[in-house]
Amino acid sequence: MKKLKWIPALILMLALLVGIGYSAAYGLGADKSGSLSSIDLGLDLAGGVSITYEVVGDENPSKEDMSDTIFKLQQRVDQYSTEAQVYQEGSNRINIEIPGASDANKILSELGQPGNLYFISHLDKDGNENYTYHSGFTTDENGNMKLEEGVTPGYQLNKSIDELLADGSIVLSGDQVASSQVVGQNDEYGKQEPVVSLEFTKEGGEAFAEATKKAFNNNQDTIAIYYDGRFISVPSVKAEILDGKSVISGGFTFEEADRVATNIRVGSLKLQLQELRSNVVGAQLGSNAIRTSLIAAAVGFALIAVFMIVFFRILGLSATLALGFYCGLIVFLLSAFEMTLTLPGIAGIILSIGMAVDANVLVFARIREEIAVGKAVDDARKNGYNKALSSILDGNITTLIIAIVLRVGGTGSIKGFAETLILGIILSMFTALVVTRAITSIFFGLGIQNPVFYGKAKEVSTKPFVQKRKIFYAISCAVVAVGVVFMIVNASQGKGAFNYSLDFVGGTSTTVTFDKAYDFATVESDIVPNIKEATGAKEVLPQAVEGTNQIVFKTGTLTVDQREAFDKMMEEKYGVSNDNIAAETISSTISGEMRVDAVKSLVIALILMLIYIWIRFKDIKFGAAAIIALAHDALIVVVAYAISRYAVGTTFIAVVLTIIGYSINDTIVTFDRIRENQHNATNKKELGELVNKSVSQTITRSLFTSLTTFFTVLALYIFGVADIKAFALPLMVGVICGTYSSICIASPVWYDLKTKVKKAAKK
Repeated sequence: MKKLKWIPALILMLALLVGIGYSAAYGLGADKSGSLSSIDLGLDLAGGVSITYEVVGDENPSKEDMSDTIFKLQQRVDQYSTEAQVYQEGSNRINIEIPGASDANKILSELGQPGNLYFISHLDKDGNENYTYHSGFTTDENGNMKLEEGVTPGYQLNKSIDELLADGSIVLSGDQVASSQVVGQNDEYGKQEPVVSLEFTKEGGEAFAEATKKAFNNNQDTIAIYYDGRFISVPSVKAEILDGKSVISGGFTFEEADRVATNIRVGSLKLQLQELRSNVVGAQLGSNAIRTSLIAAAVGFALIAVFMIVFFRILGLSATLALGFYCGLIVFLLSAFEMTLTLPGIAGIILSIGMAVDANVLVFARIREEIAVGKAVDDARKNGYNKALSSILDGNITTLIIAIVLRVGGTGSIKGFAETLILGIILSMFTALVVTRAITSIFFGLGIQNPVFYGKAKEVSTKPFVQKRKIFYAISCAVVAVGVVFMIVNASQGKGAFNYSLDFVGGTSTTVTFDKAYDFATVESDIVPNIKEATGAKEVLPQAVEGTNQIVFKTGTLTVDQREAFDKMMEEKYGVSNDNIAAETISSTISGEMRVDAVKSLVIALILMLIYIWIRFKDIKFGAAAIIALAHDALIVVVAYAISRYAVGTTFIAVVLTIIGYSINDTIVTFDRIRENQHNATNKKELGELVNKSVSQTITRSLFTSLTTFFTVLALYIFGVADIKAFALPLMVGVICGTYSSICIASPVWYDLKTKVKKAAKK
């Protein structure tokens, strides 16, 4: 009868799991366009354009000017997408994001480099022409017409802007334009035609009234509209305009009228802006990223499920079911909190799937230890959770510190990774301490109470980690030394110690997905010369993405025209559409800031972790040993980047900080066991035995956790797109070296610090 009481709980648990699974499947279900149906997607998944502008000449513009500029830019970009966003970053930067844009280069071209807009009277106060029309043709001595070399047909200024400002020939400036848009108007034959409708500010309306009065009285003269170094319209004045509203007509097509209205809107900004960074992602690339990431998540989940069930039996099954809850909950919360999901964010979720089982492994290892010493299964379960709680909290809080530092100090893409990692850390603790515990209680209540179903820890043989610590130190020093040699050799050959990405040096990076794989010799002999010819780029550095048909081409900063030429050449010669091309341009200003921010984030994270460990363990030597082990991990990762020539950019700092967070989690567990076993160990021999025993007791847990995390990262590398692979490969190196340092470096270093300080104190 007692077992029957647990059947409703089992049914409820299964119903919840199915419900959450359905919600997750719906939330992550791709529709025909490849977009996610219930979660906001970042540009790297939805495709589109993002641009970062900086105010020129004023580091601290007024709030009013920034607000006005953002408002007008928002009006400008609304025509491209109803989901377009314009928002301020810092004191003098503006970000524009236009998801789902189909013609990215067209948008960049139309937005351009917002500059100054001027309304210029035809004649100055002395009756001299401020601008004249030149047909481009001239007459030779024989009276024949010929095209004059070096002259572009059209209106040309006869004076500089400064001269025009000085003599009062500029009658209005762009900030006096309130609105500019295309409307329909009947022409003289009653036929609808597109015209440009202008509305001026009060001050602008008064100035325009005076200017139109003079022009109208001078035989309906013209007032030119001049923007960013060119004439965008030179309309004749048909009447004196007194109401602050005007219409520009002239047989426009809608596209022509829209172009004029657009330039006036952008040119009417109060602030002058320059482009710092732009990113263009084809919709097809975003769709592929979603598909491959889902495959990686499914494969990683399946590997973890098999591993957990094989090694932990009924406990592993409980953890697998809880992991299903975890995946469903994280999708639900992403949607509920309206968090924007990015490609690094997906990487964060998949990585957290591997890390989510860490708390479970800690608890299960404790339960099996309790069963091994003769405790009943029910008592073993309770004691296991109680004894593992401290390690779970300490390990996850230190990892949370890393994630928060990434969130606060990281750039847009890294923030996306940090947000999902923070969410994953919190949910992993909840599912391990609440959901898994509830599921194991249900199984126990249903009669699965035989210790055979739970397993018991085997007797641990103590390994001499302290005695072999010098060998471990030597191995680490040798690896670092090899890396230093590689850096010196590469630097001496002019390659640079590291292969810095655009994030750190600036330029344009274009990722192209071809319909077939090209060998590198063909890329260099055929594709690269075509790119140089089309764009005029002096240097093109290609990089193949292993396991895909993608190739990344790095160049100096390309203009919009050069990007368009690149895209056109790719379509004509290789059949690659815009949907399969992603381009990113980063200025040297942004790249310099990224380098500084990366170092600051690393230093802040290490200091905060040192403080936390010091407080929790009441012994700064634990904190110092942990920092030394983390520095070891960071050095090994740096060495891996130097040897492999993997691109060093914002992903690099995310990898380093993630590995540090992962490694400190592992180290904390070992330190927690040392603290538990410490008792009255005082002399050198006792401390050595303490370390050996504690590391030996936790080594299985360290290896198990590393394997589950490694499975998910490996799936990311095998199935992920280029950006995901760039994150996954060094992370696999980090998981290995983080596990090594937790077992072989951190605790032996603590032993050395402890014994040397005691020896120094005695002296």
